Amino acid sequence: MRNWLLLLCPCVLAAALHLWLRLHSPPPARAPGAGPADQLDQLALSSQGKSHHYDVVVGVLSARNNQELRSVIRSTWLKHLKQNPVLSQRVLVKFIIGAHGCKVPVEDREDPYSCKLLNITNPVLNQEIEAFSLSEDTSPGLSEDQVVSVSFRVLYPIVITSLGVFYDANDVGFQRNITVKLYQAEQESFEGTIVWESQDLQGLVSRNLHKVTVNDGGGVLRVLTTGEGALPHEFMEGVEGIAGGFIYTIQEGDTLLENLHSRPQRLIDHISNLHEEDALLEEESSIYDDIVFVDIVDTYRNVPAKLLNFYRWTVETTSFDLLLKTDDDCYIDLEAVFHRMAHKNLDGPNFWWGNFRLNWAVDRTGKWQELEYPSPAYPAFACGSGYVISKDIVHWLASNSERLKTYQGEDVSMGIWMAAIGPRRYQESLWLCEKTCETGMLSSPQYSPQELRELWKLKELCGDPCKCEAR
Repeated sequence: MRNWLLLLCPCVLAAALHLWLRLHSPPPARAPGAGPADQLDQLALSSQGKSHHYDVVVGVLSARNNQELRSVIRSTWLKHLKQNPVLSQRVLVKFIIGAHGCKVPVEDREDPYSCKLLNITNPVLNQEIEAFSLSEDTSPGLSEDQVVSVSFRVLYPIVITSLGVFYDANDVGFQRNITVKLYQAEQESFEGTIVWESQDLQGLVSRNLHKVTVNDGGGVLRVLTTGEGALPHEFMEGVEGIAGGFIYTIQEGDTLLENLHSRPQRLIDHISNLHEEDALLEEESSIYDDIVFVDIVDTYRNVPAKLLNFYRWTVETTSFDLLLKTDDDCYIDLEAVFHRMAHKNLDGPNFWWGNFRLNWAVDRTGKWQELEYPSPAYPAFACGSGYVISKDIVHWLASNSERLKTYQGEDVSMGIWMAAIGPRRYQESLWLCEKTCETGMLSSPQYSPQELRELWKLKELCGDPCKCEAR
């Protein structure tokens, strides 16, 4: 009896998915002047001439070198999907990969998340460096638009030997009680904000602070932002002006010189490895035919652009009803997703189904550093382990992909983009945001290839990826 039930389950599932999607087919286009959801419908491009229609397109964000994760997916939930004769024709799965690898070796990048060259060319070694200085021809006086804070990033280890006010060549000094503070971010690299403040209510007598020179030591220091006339919100109370800086030396100068001298050979080796990677990806794509290469340099900072390019590809090449987005390090249960959709009766245009983070604070440092979005908190956004959007939203994103600004991550970028059109949000806690296992979960992120294999092994053996009940 159990064997018969196992045989019947895929058929029942396929019938449920087919019935649900057919009952909720898209409504006809609305007339001009309709509401936001109707306007989204009108933006949908025609799918006439496309040879095959899919109920669901699944886009899996994947890095170029994550071949093992893609292999695990092909041997687990994607294999299970393809073995179902009905669902395999109604669901299209594609890995989303940047067509170009970063031509800068990882060791020579500013950080591992971008493709920016660590531009240290002529480091100042074995001497003290004044980080911020004033030219000698600037005269003392009150500055109307005072720079009150400077945020910077240290790109190579330094030692701060002195922290205080600007040096005054005329020995006039500053006529107020000055305090200089250095705030350090808690992360793997050093970023900080230096703030100058005066407790004197009469203000700060200083030089013309628009003529401050940044001495980067040959590239070890880079200014990120400077604020004029107002402090960041966390420094508002009791701060009235700026005057000062710090003096530093470059640590382990010999190691730095050795690293710079080995760059040319490292670049040659890296370019050779990129060519090999291109060949392997081309072979992988020809074998499995499940990769979409988008015209993007494949780095973490470019993931939002990868996603927009995939939306455009989907609209231009595919006829579909829904799009499900996930990542290659996620456990995902497509059957549970389809059952849940039918159970919750999700339908209609302009809808977004996921597990939403609300009032999420904007990070200014680290991997999720946000320098473009000015607000202290993001609009609602769905966890990246998985979410589903209606096709009219995909069409809107595709048609506006050249104009939409990308931010530090694809999850928060999606939230900012969606704030413009206000989709109906369906909250679902079973799209897990953190690496954990819950019975009935639709997705869970941040697994290694071996961990994904173990989860799926339990899923196939007992129907539950988290545990097998004792018999």
